[in-house]
Amino acid sequence: MSVARGPKTTEHQIRLAKSCLGEMEKQAVLGVLDREFLGMGAEVHEFEVILTAFFERPAICVVNGTAALHLALQACGISRGDEVLVPSFTFVASFQAIAATGAIPVPCDIDPVTYTLDWEDASKRVTAATRAVMPVHYAGGVGDLDGIYSMAHSYGLRVVEDAAHAFGTTTLGRRVGSFGDVACFSFDGIKNITCGEGGCVVSDDDEVLEQVRRYRSLGLLTERNADPTRGVLPKIDVREQGWRYHMSNIMAAIGIQQFHRRGEFADKRRELARAYDRLLGDFETVVSIPNDYEAVVPFMYAVRIDGDYDIPAVRARLHADGIQTGAQYQPNHNYTLFSGRDKPPLPVVTDLYKRLVVLPLHPDLEVEDVEYICERIGEALSATRS
Repeated sequence: MSVARGPKTTEHQIRLAKSCLGEMEKQAVLGVLDREFLGMGAEVHEFEVILTAFFERPAICVVNGTAALHLALQACGISRGDEVLVPSFTFVASFQAIAATGAIPVPCDIDPVTYTLDWEDASKRVTAATRAVMPVHYAGGVGDLDGIYSMAHSYGLRVVEDAAHAFGTTTLGRRVGSFGDVACFSFDGIKNITCGEGGCVVSDDDEVLEQVRRYRSLGLLTERNADPTRGVLPKIDVREQGWRYHMSNIMAAIGIQQFHRRGEFADKRRELARAYDRLLGDFETVVSIPNDYEAVVPFMYAVRIDGDYDIPAVRARLHADGIQTGAQYQPNHNYTLFSGRDKPPLPVVTDLYKRLVVLPLHPDLEVEDVEYICERIGEALSATRS
């Protein structure tokens, strides 16, 4: 291994994740500010047109990924008392979006290799109240998505994909979001492309799409357009619960420029992930997700550390060496809000959380940074074995 570079001081750490912005994004925002129309307008429409062409089916932009999940579930008719199957190993946004409809998130276990939904475990948790399943595409991979859809079809369930990590990923030659029931993406500050915040709902279900459009704007329904030449005001009604979830032009302006850089970002993320795979392959106890980076655009790089190691001490040593790490995600069934149900065994989730270390991955890193990180991981493991 070559001598790798590292941060000059521990105050200048190698960041776990970050927004990667350039001059074009800044100029695009200034253009919106100069026009002084900051709400949902021309830029949002343009971004939706771009995304619709990308996915080859309609995309509706909203304020963030959590809102996308919430609106998609509501548009699918999920409501109070319904149950939605969801992996416990996910960001709490997945659970909160389900709860926001009044439905009950049902925690499920995950596949021990891909860390995505174990559909066989999920199928054992189906009840008469189950209405939908929410697979979460962890770190950019989708796991056995065909198996999930087959299970959902057998029980007559809607599928709302939490694809927040998977913008640009393909599976079996198909772009995530271009097929299936409903897919929801996030464009927050550290995702594969960003709007600063933002998200979208993608589907070819016309009824779902029309409801998402209405719900994102407080449920407003225009029954008659305004006619300024005759002084006639629009006639508007509200018939159902809606939310102020629209995307702004500032967000969309950033997103448009980020979209044009998607290939650059994807190539860099793949290069870094392959470097991790190569350099960590020598460590038998460091296990990464076996992704095919011809298809997967990695959002994060997570490793499971097996064996008798003091994992907090490993993280602490890496921090002292100027390397930020994460531990996504705390199992959701352990949160107070979602712990009221009987807790079914979730052995893979429970064990993984104790052993997982998420390493820096973003387009502003260089392979030399990955080399430095992997060197320090080796030293940390040597020093912390129990």
